[in-house]
Amino acid sequence: MEYEIVIAVLFECSGEERFILEKEILTLGIESSCDETSAAVLRGGRTILSNVISTQIPIHQKFGGVVPEIASRKHIVNIMPVIDEAIRQAGVTLQDIDQVAVTYGPGLVGALLVGVSAAKSLAFALDKPLIGVNHLEGHIFANFLSSPELEPPFMALVVSGGHTALVDVRDYHRFHLMGQTRDDAAGEAFDKIARVMGLPYPGGPRIDALAKEGDPLAIDFPRALEEKGNYEFSFSGLKSAVLNYINSEKMKGHELRKADIAASFQHSVVEVLVSKAFAAVKEAGRDTLVLAGGVAANSGLEARLREQAAESGVAFHYPSRILCTDNAAMIACRGYYQAQHGEFSDLYLNAVPGLGLEEK
Repeated sequence: MEYEIVIAVLFECSGEERFILEKEILTLGIESSCDETSAAVLRGGRTILSNVISTQIPIHQKFGGVVPEIASRKHIVNIMPVIDEAIRQAGVTLQDIDQVAVTYGPGLVGALLVGVSAAKSLAFALDKPLIGVNHLEGHIFANFLSSPELEPPFMALVVSGGHTALVDVRDYHRFHLMGQTRDDAAGEAFDKIARVMGLPYPGGPRIDALAKEGDPLAIDFPRALEEKGNYEFSFSGLKSAVLNYINSEKMKGHELRKADIAASFQHSVVEVLVSKAFAAVKEAGRDTLVLAGGVAANSGLEARLREQAAESGVAFHYPSRILCTDNAAMIACRGYYQAQHGEFSDLYLNAVPGLGLEEK
C-alpha cells in the first residue's frame, strides 16, 4: 500500500518536479528465464547505466540445447556476482536503488525461481518496491532503449525461441494480442532444423549465416495460415516438411545442399512473418512496426522487414543485437513503466513458466 502512496505523491508534483523525480528513479532489473543470467540498472525509463549478461551457451552447446537443471544450477552460482557487477558498473550502491524489477515468466521454472528469489530477497532487505515483469513484454520494451524517440501506439512482432506473436501496443499499459503461434514458435523451428542438419547450438544464427550462401527459392517449402485476416502462425508443418525433405534426400543417397535448405527454410519463415506483420499494421491503422525477441537478431528477417517498411511508408524499429537477446535492461525498462502505472508485486510473487501475452 505504501508504494501506491508514493506514486500518488509523484503525480501531484508540478511538471518540472515530476520530470526530475522520474529521471532520478533507479531500477534494478533481473533476468534469468532461460540460459542467460543478467542484471541491469536503469536511470529513468530509458537510460542504461549497466547491463551485465552471463551466458551459458558454451555449457549447453555439448548437449545441443538448454538443459533446464544445469541452467538452474548455473543461475544460482551466477546471480549475485552478476547483480554486484551491474551495481558496480552503474556507479551506484544497492541502497541507491529505488525499485527491483524481475522476470517471473515465461521461461524455465527452475531458472525463473532463481531470479525471482533474488529479487524478492533484495526488495525485502532494502525495503524497496518489487515489480514482476512478463518476459515477452520486456522484449517489446527493449525497443524503447534502442530508439529513445519511440512512443506508442505501434505494432510489435515478437519472435523468439518460445513465442511468435503480433501485439498492438496501444500505450505503455494497453496491449491487444492480434495473433500468436498455434504450435511451434519460429525460433524453436530454427533450432530444431539446425540440429537435424548437424549445426551446433544455438541453431538460429547458424541457419542465418548458412542461408546467405544458398538459394532461397531452391526448395518450395510450405507456408501455413496465409488467408487474409488471419494473424496466427503455425510452423510445425514447415518443420515437418523440411525434416521429410532431408530424410528423403538421405535415403536417395544425395548430398544435402545445406545452404539451399537453410535459405529456403528461412525464406518461408520470413515471408510469413513479414506478410502478417504488415497486414496487422494496416488492420490496426498503425504507422510504426517494431521487432522484438531473440529472432530479431536474424539478419534476413531484419532486412526483409526494413525493405517492406520502406515500400509501405511504415517506420521500423528493432533493438540492438545485445538487446535482442535475453537481458535485464529490457526488464528494468518494462518494470519502470509498470511502476509509473502503479503495478507492483508483493513478496508472494512466484514463477509462472507458462505465462503468455495477455490482453490489457
